Amino acid sequence: MARKSSLVLMFAVALAAQGSAQDAKAVIASASKAMGVETLKTIQYSATGFDFALGQAPNAASPWPKFINKSYTRAIDFEAPASRVARVRVQGENPPRGGGQQPIVGEQPQNQTIIVTATTPWVQQLEIWMLPQGFLRAAATRNATVASQTVGGKKFTVISFVGDNKAKVNGYINAQNMVERVETSIDNPFLGDMPFEAIYTDYKDVGGVPFPMHIVQKQGGHPIFDLNLADVTINTAVNIQPPQAQGGAAPAAPPPAAQSEKLGDGVYLITGGYAVIAVDFKDHIAIIESGQNEARALAVIAEAKRLIPNKPIKYLINTHSHIDHSSGLRGFVAEGSTILTYQSNKAYLEKVLSVPHTLNPDQAQQQGKKPIVEAVGEKRVLTDGTRIVELHHLRNFGHHDGMLVVYFPKERALLEADGYNPQAASATPPTPRSPYTVSLYDNIQRLKLDVVRIIPVHYPADNRPIAMEELARWAGH
Repeated sequence: MARKSSLVLMFAVALAAQGSAQDAKAVIASASKAMGVETLKTIQYSATGFDFALGQAPNAASPWPKFINKSYTRAIDFEAPASRVARVRVQGENPPRGGGQQPIVGEQPQNQTIIVTATTPWVQQLEIWMLPQGFLRAAATRNATVASQTVGGKKFTVISFVGDNKAKVNGYINAQNMVERVETSIDNPFLGDMPFEAIYTDYKDVGGVPFPMHIVQKQGGHPIFDLNLADVTINTAVNIQPPQAQGGAAPAAPPPAAQSEKLGDGVYLITGGYAVIAVDFKDHIAIIESGQNEARALAVIAEAKRLIPNKPIKYLINTHSHIDHSSGLRGFVAEGSTILTYQSNKAYLEKVLSVPHTLNPDQAQQQGKKPIVEAVGEKRVLTDGTRIVELHHLRNFGHHDGMLVVYFPKERALLEADGYNPQAASATPPTPRSPYTVSLYDNIQRLKLDVVRIIPVHYPADNRPIAMEELARWAGH
């Protein structure tokens, strides 16, 4: 009897799934007809608006910093499929606040070409498939399902399919059969299974095809694009060529090997990526900076243990919570290290480092490890009675409100992140000076630190040592 009931239940579930798939096909067909999917082959448009630097906010309470798109043009070929974007961005935060290569002096052109091939990463393909007509095209070729959902008191029909990264992609269809929102998750080494959504409003008829005149994209809960469209044309010839005759995505270069230099007794500079310092204390190791991803973090951990064998990595000192300086933290969570960070970063790091990371599980996710984060105030001294390392908070530092620098009194060296990012030795300081560099210099004077050598986390490409005199020159002294 139980077996019969089980078979009946399985049959009912199978029928429900089949019905859902059939309903999805009907919903997709209706929405596709309303949105002119079959007739829309290409679209080109210009836009004005803003882009925002993911993970580069000046503090945990702020959105990603804003840049002005002085010009923005995009062409999409849905049948190729391919996309080409050309934009010119200028400074949007005045005075500068946060990261993202701020402050921009003058105009900064940026281009992106995506030609989908068998090897194109899913996150790049989403730039096409998250567009309203692109979403419906993708949903029609996959085993989509359909459901009803009410959001903010408004009823939607939600079409869902599973993307190449195994995350669900949901499209919200309103009563007029327009796609209002598309949402999914993508992998991020710091933010884990990171939400990615696109919101479409102000639909306008363009040659018989409705297309949104306002597009907002969000990643990690904050906007990364906010564009108002103009000069939209459809079904005109577009010729999207791969850059330098390369189709799809170029294979990622293997990370450089970790290399080390002895700065002093028991103090080692590890290069080969973002600069890291490992310190040999009596019964443990402390490491400053985690590297920009898990691979770099694991390479740093291995090099530190080679240099300083048979000791645990007790502390990882996080200079600040920007995504490129914190994406290696999960490697140290897996190691069981305590993360030392300025007090305003503590709750944010605890929250982010506890987010599930299932799309591309790191070691912390696989081992079920939780972050241990400890707050640092204006100053903290790490010592074993012989070796001394000082952590200092930078005040009035626009790049990040919770920035720490690390000072080595015996070596007269200071590790800093993003206050001074060295250019070529022959480069001339900009006018006006970067406010971040000026603030770093002023803080060193305020703290009365006897610094001879600056160690930028963004280490110079020529590997030259950076003297305090060079920082002073770039700060205008």
